[in-house]
Amino acid sequence: MAPAPMAAWSDGRIIEKDWPTERTVRLRLHVDDKPRHLPGQHYLVRLRAPDDYTATRSYSLASDTDDPLLELLIERQPDGEVSEFLADVAEVGDVLELRGPIGRWFVWDTRTPILCLVGGTGVVPAVAMARTARRLGSTDLLRIAAVARRREDLPYAAELERFGAATAYTRAQAGDRAPGPLTVEEVTPMLEGVELGFVCGSARFAAYAEELLVACGMDPAAIRVERFGPTGGEETESA
Repeated sequence: MAPAPMAAWSDGRIIEKDWPTERTVRLRLHVDDKPRHLPGQHYLVRLRAPDDYTATRSYSLASDTDDPLLELLIERQPDGEVSEFLADVAEVGDVLELRGPIGRWFVWDTRTPILCLVGGTGVVPAVAMARTARRLGSTDLLRIAAVARRREDLPYAAELERFGAATAYTRAQAGDRAPGPLTVEEVTPMLEGVELGFVCGSARFAAYAEELLVACGMDPAAIRVERFGPTGGEETESA
């Protein structure tokens, strides 16, 4: 699969808006002549004030490229000027400035067997990969392990469960599983036949997940990591 080209800035109209969890908002947007994208890519969203002040943030795509709409999931951050606007002010029918798709490192080629180890809103690229795998009939190539505090804190929890993802909740039971992070004993069997590991989540989660995969025997060179949070003065409010 050839990498999709990065588009120029374009307009995206909000068609649907809902709140999957207490701290997240889901936006589905229509973009004219929407370019195709790869699972794992992201878009920039730019807000512009009347005085031309702009704020730009990066958000991973949850949608498959065959979806007619772009789907973004945004975690509402305290004092996050972009996330608060998108969660509390933006309405269906509003138009946002968008640029994408962006990213070539953290993308799945749909042919390589992979494991996604994701936490919190870091599940978003794994959801895009799962939707793509279902469309292509290649679900056997994708394994997902997702971690959150509780089920109600995990975006797309029901969809991930239907896909067969392993879930772990650090502050609640997950079926018969006691609260706590994933362990080496749980993850090691999931790596059988896997060639790449994709890690996505907060900086703290990403450090834990990367160390866990290495402890399970995965070559560090085979692990691709995408962190979100404060980075170099530019706050990325979601994965």
